[in-house]
Amino acid sequence: MQTATPERRKASQPRADALRNRERIVTAAREMFVEHGPDVPLDEIARRAGVGNATVYRNFPDRDALVREVVCSVMDRTARAAEHALTESGDAFEALEHFVHTAADERISALCPMVSTTFDKHHPDLEAARLRVEQLVEELMGRAKAAGQLRTDIGVGDLMIVVAQLSRPPAGSPCLSIDRFVHRHLQLFLDGLRAPAPSALPGRAVTVEDLRLA
Repeated sequence: MQTATPERRKASQPRADALRNRERIVTAAREMFVEHGPDVPLDEIARRAGVGNATVYRNFPDRDALVREVVCSVMDRTARAAEHALTESGDAFEALEHFVHTAADERISALCPMVSTTFDKHHPDLEAARLRVEQLVEELMGRAKAAGQLRTDIGVGDLMIVVAQLSRPPAGSPCLSIDRFVHRHLQLFLDGLRAPAPSALPGRAVTVEDLRLA
């Protein structure tokens, strides 16, 4: 007599409260990494998130996993902002401006340097998030160039370098102390990108590949 093979249980989905806790941890970690750097105690992150230490470690087995999740989440939100700009704005340069200011608000320049100091920058999750952002920025810039609004002698690398530099605080200064300057200086930079260009730039356009080799 053969017995029926029991049906395999379906993988259970995370409960809503578990998902909320994970989001609260990532949000708290992002805020504290920006304010204090990647070495902030995990106990402090748990306290700000309003969860216990065990909940943090249940979601993220080590600091590297948490930092990676924070950076990827910021890049994902930045990518969604680029997608929104591409679909909602009829003006190509306006879409590029929207993306640049949103990227600054996401603190991407303060978080991304942690990649090279805390974990493997070639992790598949990070590579996928970074590639998505790069492709969308390329599309935004390409559309603005095709419309004759963006000077043609710059590349994605040029844009990313300057946005990172202008939205990062000077050495020894807290990140939040320059909030009142960031968007003003970014707009000055964006105005300099408009076509026709008033002057020729030395050298050649900086590509994403150039940044990876730097």
